Amino acid sequence: MNKKNKLSKKTTIGIILFTILLLMAILAPILAKHDPLSVKAINRLKPPSNEHFLGTDEFGRDVFSRILYGSRISLGIGISVTLISTLFGTIIGLFSSYYPKLDKILMRIIDGVMAIPAVLLAIALMSAFGPSAKNVILALSIIYIPQTARIIRSKALQIKNETYIKALKTQASSDIRIMFNHILPNTLEILAVQITLIFADAIISEASLSFLGVGIAQPTPSWGSIIQGGKIVLFQASWIVIFPSIAIIMAVLSLNLIGDGLKDSLTNQDIKILNKKKKLALIKQKEDEFLKCKENTYGTTRS
Repeated sequence: MNKKNKLSKKTTIGIILFTILLLMAILAPILAKHDPLSVKAINRLKPPSNEHFLGTDEFGRDVFSRILYGSRISLGIGISVTLISTLFGTIIGLFSSYYPKLDKILMRIIDGVMAIPAVLLAIALMSAFGPSAKNVILALSIIYIPQTARIIRSKALQIKNETYIKALKTQASSDIRIMFNHILPNTLEILAVQITLIFADAIISEASLSFLGVGIAQPTPSWGSIIQGGKIVLFQASWIVIFPSIAIIMAVLSLNLIGDGLKDSLTNQDIKILNKKKKLALIKQKEDEFLKCKENTYGTTRS
């Protein structure tokens, strides 16, 4: 592989950690030895052992099995929120950047939504909708769509002022074609970084809502709901809280590492482009000086 195309250490570590979690979610029915919803009072609060790898909870349910199946819920919500907020946020950002009158309306709405603290807005929406996975996805999407829209709008406004975009307008290219064929592809790099940030935030937000009792309802396992159940017996059975917390930390850390790696890559590309522009400007300056000197020499010779 070319040295330029090699992934950074941050990105590689992030991808490895996230792949492990993804495999845990996919292979949950194979890896889990026990039913995550099976209540057995006789096994209540048993510490980690060969039979129960990560111990049992206050209802005798296997913690390892619940974390495995909980990863499906937590990662599923993260993926869903990321896809929805990216799709709608990108469309809003593109249209807002291209049409000034529409921009004024959309940005005022977005300012209003973003003025409310994200956690308070999420709790308010979940109180209105009721606790369920679908409602968590809807509530978190409402929060993250404005953030994505602002970032895409900012980048699209820069691209819109480029010479080739103005040339396309003079050639009677349709607005939709310009936005989606020429502006959108140039926002994908910054969008990739934003996706990792939304994904990580969505996982934390779901865990927070479930912990507060307004997210995923019991007995459905998610990382947040497992912690919420374990807080009652924290000092008796700390493993119920510790292990799902580690899963959340791994997920967020892996996505942040991937995001940081992508951000560093974009920064290096920007520096290279800037240096290239400086070199071209210097070459042009020297060419102009040479031509000017040549003209002066030619004029002196004729005199």
